[in-house]
Amino acid sequence: MTVHFVGAGPGAADLITLRAQRLLASCRVCLYAGSLVPAEVLAHCPPDARLVDTADLTLDEIVAELVAADARGEDVVRLCSGDPSVFSAVAEQVRRLEQADVAYDVVPGVPAFAAAAATLGRELTVPAVAQSVVLTRFAQRATPMPAGEDLTTHATPGTTLVLHLAVQAIDEVVAQLTPRYGADCPVAVVAYASRPDEVVLRATLATIAAQVRAAGVRRTAVVVVGTALAAAHFPDSHLYSASRTR
Repeated sequence: MTVHFVGAGPGAADLITLRAQRLLASCRVCLYAGSLVPAEVLAHCPPDARLVDTADLTLDEIVAELVAADARGEDVVRLCSGDPSVFSAVAEQVRRLEQADVAYDVVPGVPAFAAAAATLGRELTVPAVAQSVVLTRFAQRATPMPAGEDLTTHATPGTTLVLHLAVQAIDEVVAQLTPRYGADCPVAVVAYASRPDEVVLRATLATIAAQVRAAGVRRTAVVVVGTALAAAHFPDSHLYSASRTR
């Protein structure tokens, strides 16, 4: 038996991998965050599977469920919103499973930033405009950011910045980024990316805060900042150039 940490994707039930669907269909226990994982994804589970909403559980209670399932010899899926590799709290769960000698594996999922970029119809890396993407978050009601990882450190003109857990502090985000990116820098906020109730806001650093307040967006959103969002005049990639030696 193995605990499977499975990326549930950004929300749409059909934006999970075939492997994720197969594991959900065969699991006896499924742990999920009810505020982040829609019921349509859980529909892949067997009708008699034990479904555990972790929204109100502590880390100790979540790990206890995983260890208990292991002791019973039951297959268990721990659903993570988006992709388990970023902002998923998998690290601390894995650490405790290793201490308990419980086997586990990780199944990647579609991350929220990728779903947001798809909705926007934009590539986050554009030739001669932006070739780096920084995924980070804003520390407000969460674990403090490590030294040297504040917004102003990551805010480098030409870099596409993707912020998680930041939309509630949009005024502070704007205040910190404007001196580095400029007030006219393009910004997009995508809430509930890929879901039927998806909200998309396009603006600049000077105007995004007002749009966020007017739309009432307060959670489950990513903030994307950078010139790649509005790039129009840039050279073609060398990848498909006729001058490239093949």
